[in-house]
Amino acid sequence: MGHGAVRRDGAGRSRNPWADARAARLDLPPPDLHHNRRAARDEHHVRAGRGRTVRGVLTMPAAPDIVYVVKPGDRNEELRYSLRSLAHLPHARVWIAGHCPSWVRGVGRIPVPPRATKYQSSTANLRAAAEHPEVAEGFLYFNDDFFIMRPLDRMPVLHRGPLARVEAYYATRGRGRYLRGLRETRVLLAQLGHHRPLSYELHVPMPMRKAQVLETLDTGAHLEVLHKRTLYGMMHQLGGREISDPKILTRGPAFPRSVPFLSTLPDSFAHGQVGAHIRARFPEPGPYETGPR
Repeated sequence: MGHGAVRRDGAGRSRNPWADARAARLDLPPPDLHHNRRAARDEHHVRAGRGRTVRGVLTMPAAPDIVYVVKPGDRNEELRYSLRSLAHLPHARVWIAGHCPSWVRGVGRIPVPPRATKYQSSTANLRAAAEHPEVAEGFLYFNDDFFIMRPLDRMPVLHRGPLARVEAYYATRGRGRYLRGLRETRVLLAQLGHHRPLSYELHVPMPMRKAQVLETLDTGAHLEVLHKRTLYGMMHQLGGREISDPKILTRGPAFPRSVPFLSTLPDSFAHGQVGAHIRARFPEPGPYETGPR
């Protein structure tokens, strides 16, 4: 999925990782930062599964299936610790679509040959899961670098705020195909009648339904880099709560330690303080891996 920093907004300001923006006030600027009482309140809302109740939450089972889309390669320590972190989230069966490393056990496997690009591969993996007859109709969509850092009752619907603001942020970074895909997805949404869309391109799990996934992927099939989370969220009117992207890009200590979700890059996980923090949180092997680690 997309790339983004957790600590800054598009104007370079520090932001509360769990800043709330009500759907009716999306034109407000991002709230100013690190106010401890507000951060604690917003974290409580997420942990309790509160916030705006929408179809994506109301129709999800209390313990949904989890679907990971996974890139090729047996050496995937981020996936190992992501699977361990599922102890914090009620769930039913775990599925891996794409490449399932040999050390993984106790999951449903959906092999999918890799495509020409990582964007095409992740889309093909998600489609294969949505077409699989044994995957539950309602599931949580995971990447292998998502970590559930606090116990949750259930997964809320979360978004990143107005798509226009996210686009402006990436335009300053010259993100190539990713930015082009964002713009093409925005144009498609406008054609569908969504003129002030939200971005759902966050490094957090996303509640989805199989039939709606297939409709979304068919609608955006002509786009080379489809922002499928955003198209899905807007087509199916998920609403939800705004947060900053919890992806940690650097090795240093500047990351929040009390939020429910974290995500990493391979380098920040392997060599950064955030990776050490995650590994310390989940030191024991879980039910989805073989052998001691």
